[in-house]
Amino acid sequence: MLDQIIDPVVHWLNLAGTVVFAVSGGLVAARKNLDIISFILIGTITAIGGGTLRDLMLGIGPVGWVGAPHILWICIISAVLTYFAAHLIELRQRWLLWADAAGLALFAVVGAEVALSNGTSGMVAIGMGVVTATFGGIIRDVLCQETSLVLQQEIYATAAVIGAGSYVLMTDWLHIDRPLAVAVAFGAGFIIRALAIVFRLSLPGYSRKNSISGT
Repeated sequence: MLDQIIDPVVHWLNLAGTVVFAVSGGLVAARKNLDIISFILIGTITAIGGGTLRDLMLGIGPVGWVGAPHILWICIISAVLTYFAAHLIELRQRWLLWADAAGLALFAVVGAEVALSNGTSGMVAIGMGVVTATFGGIIRDVLCQETSLVLQQEIYATAAVIGAGSYVLMTDWLHIDRPLAVAVAFGAGFIIRALAIVFRLSLPGYSRKNSISGT
């Protein structure tokens, strides 16, 4: 019974994350005043980039969207709708941050679950959750010549680690029912990222004062 529950849960989480990340890619394209084809390209890469890399690293073939082409249609439709609606959204940067936060938390859980279902260890699953959640955005930012959130002091990848780590802890180590673990892990990742956005929290950066001086 549990297996029958978790498959639809992860499936819908993956679709929700795809929509959210495609929209976030479209919002970046809007800020750059790109054309509609670029919206589709950036939105699609943002949505499927991390999952594609994850599947390649895990040796899953074909990668998710190749075997499920409707995911590409979801990316295209989401990006096109963003193209026509982005001008209606005031404070696009704020919307981008929240859309990205939701996608980050969703994909961190999905990535961890996909890895676990393919027989990886818990640590590898956490890593795959982070890859799934962050690398689409990294590719998006590189293409759009933006400074990636991952490379800033903001709490970003840390939120993905917490989301994926919470999921692995609850399912692989504590054996908590997966639907509950999905909800809690998503909430943990999203709340951490939300707190970072609202209160501008960040981890301390490297300082030469912290290094060992040779004098």
